[in-house]
Amino acid sequence: MTTLQSIHARLLTVWASLVEDNERGDVPGWVLITMMTAGIVTALWALAGPMLNNMFQSAMNGVTGP
Repeated sequence: MTTLQSIHARLLTVWASLVEDNERGDVPGWVLITMMTAGIVTALWALAGPMLNNMFQSAMNGVTGP
């Protein structure tokens, strides 16, 4: 093998290792986090929704015109 062919082979090997994408992500983990977040928001909304609605209505009733 000539020197040029050897350099070419090494460059191809390095290039292939740089281009290869080993990071695929953790899809099940992200799905779990999303589902847990949705569950927490739903639970908080169910518990605090009426209170937040009353606070909003009270604030809106306290606003006077210009």
